[in-house]
Amino acid sequence: MKKKILITLGLIFGVALLAVVAYGFYLYKSVTDTVQEIHEPLERETDKRKEEVDVDNRQPLSFLIAGVDSRGDDHSGRSDTLIIMTVNPAEESIKMLSIPRDTRTEIIGRGIQDKINHAYAFGGVEMTMDTVENFLDIPIDHFVSINMEGFKGLVDALGGVPVNNAFEFHQNGFTFKEGELFLSGEEALAYSRMRYEDPRGDFGRNNRQREIVEAVIQEGAQISSITKAGDVLNEVGKSVRTDLTLDDMWKIQSNYRSARHSVEQMEIKGSGTKMNGVYYLQIPDEEVARVQSELRTHLGLE
Repeated sequence: MKKKILITLGLIFGVALLAVVAYGFYLYKSVTDTVQEIHEPLERETDKRKEEVDVDNRQPLSFLIAGVDSRGDDHSGRSDTLIIMTVNPAEESIKMLSIPRDTRTEIIGRGIQDKINHAYAFGGVEMTMDTVENFLDIPIDHFVSINMEGFKGLVDALGGVPVNNAFEFHQNGFTFKEGELFLSGEEALAYSRMRYEDPRGDFGRNNRQREIVEAVIQEGAQISSITKAGDVLNEVGKSVRTDLTLDDMWKIQSNYRSARHSVEQMEIKGSGTKMNGVYYLQIPDEEVARVQSELRTHLGLE
């Protein structure tokens, strides 16, 4: 009798172990396939860094997050959203800066002054990175581009995201009450796009976009999200592109994850003006210098 019980327990344990191994293999293969799908290597040089960031020694690094206003799984078009994220693991902190899309600056590679979000349409992510580096005087180490239309699928795959809404407003048929909200993908997309009811216009919209991105980062980092891995990976493959390799991702996740517990939202201020009938946001030199200094300090550059 005891022998039968031991055999039965052994079979149950063996089946359970095989199931875990199979699921682990499935996850590994799914992750590998997804990373291959979203990986877009860069061929660019920067004079903002003398040496490549040493991720193993947890040196501060920076990311450009570009929300591309496109449809379907297309990743062309203008960058509707530009967020710079600097990560300092020693300080266990992240800084996130939204650059308003109408910001007037030099488009590197075109030799003209134009809206910063036009850089993506002119030369894709590489021209955008070059332009942002010139504008902020910091190196941009990696990029992540997100198809904003497809972004809602990623939010749904995570089970929704929490936000703290400053005031009640209406957008795309939704009513967003003041206070703590939990948003679906469709709601999150509408929430992040509203600006006409906001007295702060694009600046208020930028805050909501950063809030959604931060919420996705926090939700994606939760252990509970592992059970949704298949759906999340599927949506990531549709909506995200990055120069990061799988090895890069593992190292950053391992060495920098503590920084996500302290996220500071930064803001750059300017005034609207029209030139030849076109609206621009003009950022004063002293404001640009202030933001540059804060980001450079966070990256350990000064």
